[in-house]
Amino acid sequence: MKIDKYLLKSECSFIIFEFISEGPKGNIHKVIHFQKTNQPRVFNLAFGDKNLDTGDIDDLAISNNNDGEKVLATVVSAVYAFFEKHPDSFVYATGSTKSRTRLYRMGITKYYGEMVADFYLYGRTDDGFQEFELNKDYIGFLAQRKFN
Repeated sequence: MKIDKYLLKSECSFIIFEFISEGPKGNIHKVIHFQKTNQPRVFNLAFGDKNLDTGDIDDLAISNNNDGEKVLATVVSAVYAFFEKHPDSFVYATGSTKSRTRLYRMGITKYYGEMVADFYLYGRTDDGFQEFELNKDYIGFLAQRKFN
């Protein structure tokens, strides 16, 4: 995606990334954490505002810092970096609310052409995973990096 992104910081395993959202609400610390799941090679993408006191991720915070596109592009760049270090993995993402899951779907749809060039994309329904289709509602998303 050719969208402006924030500078990412990560530890050497590329599991946890941090950046700072800048906008009218000030500087808001964000965290992206690729969490192991009970499925081998599947990581959950956890994302949200960083609680500066505890270090925890608040995935229900509403920042409204007028930089949604830049934040989304930054999260996607973290996904690319994660796959460089963990090429045989899968990343699962779902929103903490239905509206956030819808925002993820809208982001995937908007950049679908670029994403399918680099990723195998799947949508999760109550019946399981299927190849991602445009204009279809999902409860989660699964991605695997294509390496040619």
